Amino acid sequence: MKVLFTALLILAVSVGFGQKKIKSIDATVAAVDIREGAKFRKNAWRISPEVTPDVFTTSSDKVTFYTDRDSITVKVDRKKPIDFIIKFDGKDALTRIAYEPSFLDKLRAAKTYDLKEKAQLPKFSYQSKDDAYLVTLRNKFKLDSIAGEGNQTSRILNLMHWMHNTVRHDGSSPNPESRNANDLIAICKNENRGVNCRMMAIALNECYLALGIKSKFVTCMPKEENFDDCHVINMVFNTDLNRWIWVDPTFAAYVMDEKGELLGIAEVRERLISGKTLILNPDANWNREESQTADYYLQTYMAKNLYRIQVPVSSQADFETWKDGQQAQYVELLPLDGIWQTKAKTVYQRDEPKMEFVYYQTNNPDAFWAKPE
Repeated sequence: MKVLFTALLILAVSVGFGQKKIKSIDATVAAVDIREGAKFRKNAWRISPEVTPDVFTTSSDKVTFYTDRDSITVKVDRKKPIDFIIKFDGKDALTRIAYEPSFLDKLRAAKTYDLKEKAQLPKFSYQSKDDAYLVTLRNKFKLDSIAGEGNQTSRILNLMHWMHNTVRHDGSSPNPESRNANDLIAICKNENRGVNCRMMAIALNECYLALGIKSKFVTCMPKEENFDDCHVINMVFNTDLNRWIWVDPTFAAYVMDEKGELLGIAEVRERLISGKTLILNPDANWNREESQTADYYLQTYMAKNLYRIQVPVSSQADFETWKDGQQAQYVELLPLDGIWQTKAKTVYQRDEPKMEFVYYQTNNPDAFWAKPE
């Protein structure tokens, strides 16, 4: 018994020395300020003792929590989380700092495509400006006057600003059944409402087509197969520059390099990955209420949403107004580390309305970003 007692005592002492005491800080107010690396945010965290542990994820190497009474700095471990306690309202709030790669880190890991892939894709097409609906749209909204008589760059950007100022963005707004520029603008006016980014890009796309400017609406998505947020913008072919350019009606945004030259989606993605200079137009904004910065809009929000990219095969009016007997075809560009690679067309049938959806995938950016003929 004496030997057993001694052994248990040694074990208890060893365990006691092996356990590291969890650090704690005090607080009397629930709101916490946080510094992640060089970024400082007021009221970035709320103490929640009922959540155990309450996990804060970060891509920074160092995080500091500031309460109204105390502070703690944590050196982030990329392999294992680090815990501490915030003593608040008579309770211990177990708080955990866990590392998670940034959106930009995830995008950098997805830089590789396959330029040698022989993608079996349908030919991209663009509706003629002589289409009866597009002619009516052009005349009704006086699109020639809005675009102006300047070079094509100014015409493209003038139309973007007009759409941004005419239609309010509302990401939670339900999509109307009729999804063309004429009806989308009308419903926003008549119901005093906004539409989401997809509807804004669809409406602007038709305005470009009505003036004979080739364009597409582009769905920019994160890596995850299931997600609750993506962003839809426009790629517009600028004949003066002989390349696609980035146009975002939601944020009245376009992107330039260090020389002030307009960039396309493919170039922005490449520069984000390589760390090259990207300049966001200074008047980029959301609903004329919140200014946008390159740090958030490009380095965070669009870095998340440029992992995989999808466009319609046919750029035409009313493309997403679903009707019986309609077929909708899309092509998606995936990096080689994409979590699913079918490398073939996938077909889905819809019952109401009765229509067919066809999806193609490619790893070849040259095929995906092909210039219009």
